Amino acid sequence: MRSAWLAVALALAASPARVHAFCGLYVSGAGGELYNDTTTLVVMRWEDTTILSMQSDYRGPPEDFALVVPVPGALAEGQVRTLPRALLAQVDRLAAPRLVEYWEEDPCAPEPERAAPGPREAADPTARGLGVTVEGELSVAEYEIAILSAEASAGLETWLRDNDYRVPQGAAEALAPYVEAGMKFFVARVDVDRVTFEAGGRAVLTPLRVHYRAERLVLPLQFGLASSSGTQDVVVHVLAPGRRFEAASHPNATIATNLDVDDAVRERFGAFYAALFDATVERHPGAVVTEHAWPASRCDPCMGDVRGLGARELYLLGADVLGAPDPDVRPSPRAPRGRPEVLEADWVLTRLHHRYASDALREDLALRPARPIEGGREVRDDEGRLAIDARPGATNAFQARYVIRHPWEGPIPCAHPTRDRWGGPPSFPSGAQAPVADASDRVAARAPDDEELDLRALLRVPVPALGLRPLEPIADVPPPPPAAPRDGCGCRAAPATRPPAGLALALLLLATRRR
Repeated sequence: MRSAWLAVALALAASPARVHAFCGLYVSGAGGELYNDTTTLVVMRWEDTTILSMQSDYRGPPEDFALVVPVPGALAEGQVRTLPRALLAQVDRLAAPRLVEYWEEDPCAPEPERAAPGPREAADPTARGLGVTVEGELSVAEYEIAILSAEASAGLETWLRDNDYRVPQGAAEALAPYVEAGMKFFVARVDVDRVTFEAGGRAVLTPLRVHYRAERLVLPLQFGLASSSGTQDVVVHVLAPGRRFEAASHPNATIATNLDVDDAVRERFGAFYAALFDATVERHPGAVVTEHAWPASRCDPCMGDVRGLGARELYLLGADVLGAPDPDVRPSPRAPRGRPEVLEADWVLTRLHHRYASDALREDLALRPARPIEGGREVRDDEGRLAIDARPGATNAFQARYVIRHPWEGPIPCAHPTRDRWGGPPSFPSGAQAPVADASDRVAARAPDDEELDLRALLRVPVPALGLRPLEPIADVPPPPPAAPRDGCGCRAAPATRPPAGLALALLLLATRRR
């Protein structure tokens, strides 16, 4: 536990069952069960500095509740701030698994040109010998924050109860390792009168951001089990310059990508992806699954109005802490420029998804930098097949991408048709991006009919790594010619030819390509 430095809110966007997941501990100010429902987390990591941005919502009694999170030390007011709610949603959708739909273009068509109030008064813990000390208090938006230290977990649990919090059963046991490690406790009480409630009684809180320095990147998942309802799915987005992250304390796996799927997936994409993730963790028990590792500044294909993260988004997510200048403020000639290299760095966005059971978790989740991988683009091998597994790459270009295809059904009058060129519907301009859907807006639980979903019925290609084959026979047709992307595009590819032997043939091929 000496290496564990923070328990944080972990995201559930696009998780298979949308079950409760959180590394902090919710404590309620009223009767009734109160479990965290959804939390989105973004971790920005630069050298030994970590900036955590988290947004939570909850369903429970309409009284004040609080969030308790272990932190490495007392936090000053400048280390805690709020963020726009849309920012974390943008990050989540940018890295979410995506479903695309492509139509084969006319094989005879010519190749197109590419173009706050004060803090509450706390009861004096030392009067009862609880060993709890209020190190500091501050107020941010709807949050009233206290930083506590404790000598014993039982004393901390008693302090919370004395201050009108309903603590989940097992809280003292969950708190004990972090108390023994000498960590502080970030307690963010929320005034429900200042919170916006959505339909169904769900409250969406203003995102919180905290930052600190720590040698290792470790997420203490064990602390969140006290407020868990059982098996948890956690999703972490990591932003780091020039590199992706993977688990250092657990096995790693990557989600199968580039799968051709049935048209029915259009209406059941969330359920389809849930089943695929289920199959992945069944084959790789305890693994942390990489779902995305891609430059944060762009997406290919992009979903709706979601685009890559620009200088303003990076600044809000933590680049200001690293000394970057405000991109919206024109610098004065006499003022120092700060560190513009922070905003100019090639930030990589990694999405990690981990599922664990409360009776099986024995170690916190440690993360480390990893080598680049690629996958999830329209890149075919020499046999004309799309790679469905991640593979080493020169740069990070991996995403969870699934495709509904509509082969060309019109006449093919030309002598030398060019097959396997994919784009939008026939009414779209040639080369335009096809529609894209994502799994980030899944409902809180699967529909009853999703429980019986057979993944094989929705596949149109085999997935050997998971032992899956489509239920419907795969048509025995010659594979399309090999293809390679022109510019890393995720949606279309130009045909490529294997270089023939012999200088004369090579010159002929070059002339043909130029023509």
